[in-house]
Amino acid sequence: MPAPHVLVLAGTAEARELAARLVDGGGVRVTASLAGRVAVPRTPAGEVRIGGFGGAEGLARWIREHRVTVVVDATHPFAERISENAPEAARATGVELIALRRPGWTPGPGDRWHSVGTLKEAATLLPTLGTRVFLTTGRLGLAAFAENDDLWFLVRSVEPPEPPTPRNCELILDRGPFTLDGEREVLRTHRIDVVVTKDSGGPATAAKLTAARELGLPVVVVRRPEPPAGVRTAADVDGVLALLSRAAADRCP
Repeated sequence: MPAPHVLVLAGTAEARELAARLVDGGGVRVTASLAGRVAVPRTPAGEVRIGGFGGAEGLARWIREHRVTVVVDATHPFAERISENAPEAARATGVELIALRRPGWTPGPGDRWHSVGTLKEAATLLPTLGTRVFLTTGRLGLAAFAENDDLWFLVRSVEPPEPPTPRNCELILDRGPFTLDGEREVLRTHRIDVVVTKDSGGPATAAKLTAARELGLPVVVVRRPEPPAGVRTAADVDGVLALLSRAAADRCP
């Protein structure tokens, strides 16, 4: 019998950890798939493919052609398109699908969070909160802020964004994890009075929330989309490995 083939829809630190632990454990073929939106990605262990699949049908075709037995969606919590396509492809092919979703952030004492559903809602709310904005939502979706001409933006992303972007902005090219001291310095040096972030969860980019709390700054938090219905979900790599072991046991006669 061929070894089980796990397709990891990757792009997160958890995906890299999962791929490494599966490869180290042996007995499993591992393919990590990256969307290809970053020119120099952090490459997971095992086999790696880069680029889109061509929608749910293309993903289903790839699953069949490469005899995938389990798909793990370990993409970013805001990678909505692939997370919508994965359940459809899993149903079409009959393979197991597991979603790895790190817990979201929760406000603590002293936080001044404003929860919104979309980037456009964030852009509408900003003028009531401040004029110098630290925008940490990544390089995609900046068009939502392009009409906020009365505000100044400090935009941080891994790679340069494509237009349209806010007219009054400065760009920082950087990749997490970020330190608390570093985030304090960014906020103070640029005289930031409001922060915008997506609820990505995890420790890699959470230091800005602590720095904002210390300085008493408001934070606009874009809520993450709901996970697809009917998909088994784990909060961390250990949880995924437990579900994979259970699925392997169910497949055994």
